[in-house]
Amino acid sequence: MAKSTSVNSRFTEDWIPVQSITGGMIVLNNQEKVTGIKISPKNIFILDYESQQSVLVNLRNMYNQIDFEFWLVVADRPVDISVYMSQLQLLYNQESSPAIRKLIAEDISKGNMFMNNNVVDTEYYILFKERDVEKIQKKIRMLINALATAGLSAKQTSNEDLRIILDNFLNGGRSTEFGTVVTTE
Repeated sequence: MAKSTSVNSRFTEDWIPVQSITGGMIVLNNQEKVTGIKISPKNIFILDYESQQSVLVNLRNMYNQIDFEFWLVVADRPVDISVYMSQLQLLYNQESSPAIRKLIAEDISKGNMFMNNNVVDTEYYILFKERDVEKIQKKIRMLINALATAGLSAKQTSNEDLRIILDNFLNGGRSTEFGTVVTTE
């Protein structure tokens, strides 16, 4: 299912060697797979000094265990609070107390500010490339266990995670449902 690549192509997808995204992996045209883990963020600076140092030492140990090429990726994902905003509006409509209505209205106002300012959630990934699915699973387990030792939780990337990462790099973070177009001016 290789695409014919033209130097003059206007579509970014013709320039990148992605065949599919499936099973939490980006399958490339040469059958290599790009996958990895998504790390749940944790503010270690609210911890006491010894706990901070423990996390940092364990992270250093984790990085020293990695014996393969990897990429640290930070991606912004748009925050969708539309369901929460709908629930607030329903609550506001049902409430009769003026004081509580005022508090709910303030929350609605804050939510609208978030929605109007394109607030994003920052996500952290460690990605790598590998052909062998067994080796992929072994690397993922090693990374998840090493991060758990550091007090951080992680899970294998999902198809949606990988689409968000590609959208961040190819489309400035905007999701698309169509072929990505590169303008030539």
